[in-house]
Amino acid sequence: MAVYKKKGKEAGEGEEGGHEARRSRTRQALIEAALDLLGEDRTFSSLSLREVTKAAGVVPAAFYRHFRGMDSLGLELVDESFRALRAEMRDLRSKPLPTEQLIRSSVSIYVRYVREQHRYFRFAIREFFSGATTTRLAIRNELRFFVSELATDLALLVPERSVTSSDLQMIAQLVVNNMVMATDQILALPAGHPEEEALMIDLVARQLRVIFLGVSQWKTGGSKA
Repeated sequence: MAVYKKKGKEAGEGEEGGHEARRSRTRQALIEAALDLLGEDRTFSSLSLREVTKAAGVVPAAFYRHFRGMDSLGLELVDESFRALRAEMRDLRSKPLPTEQLIRSSVSIYVRYVREQHRYFRFAIREFFSGATTTRLAIRNELRFFVSELATDLALLVPERSVTSSDLQMIAQLVVNNMVMATDQILALPAGHPEEEALMIDLVARQLRVIFLGVSQWKTGGSKA
């Protein structure tokens, strides 16, 4: 476990940089310490403020200069997990790409992002399924943002006559659910084996294509038995 040693009354005091730079370093040290403590099998609710500050090398009082409490730190971890990913996905979907290329590029971005930010996503996937209420609801809210934004963009990809806005929300939910379930497999990919990552991208892209194949045959309201 890494320990982020700091000196002075507040973490970073005496280091190069101004007050805001020192505050930023301290805040990041607290975030990194929490991620390190979470490791492979701990939930966020099992962490205490005291052990996070100890691992970050700051006194407990310094914690409150950055977060109102542990729930506030948990919400910051959720935000850090998804903010940049949502921006990347929005940027990709804004490009005039063929559907097949858009699907594969989206999956490639997601797989790469999850692998690069594996500590955040181990935290997120664990909290999504078994975390405390505050973090679990925050993650679900982030996923709702993904669904809403994707549904809006899907309106440009599917024939307007085929689906309603409610259908688009359902399709987007299917896509997001599939990516959530794939996350654990992505996290389990071994390092240094790009061929396995390529196989994972191909598998998930094919799964999404099946969803969109169904969209082309979907009729609002479905058929009644």
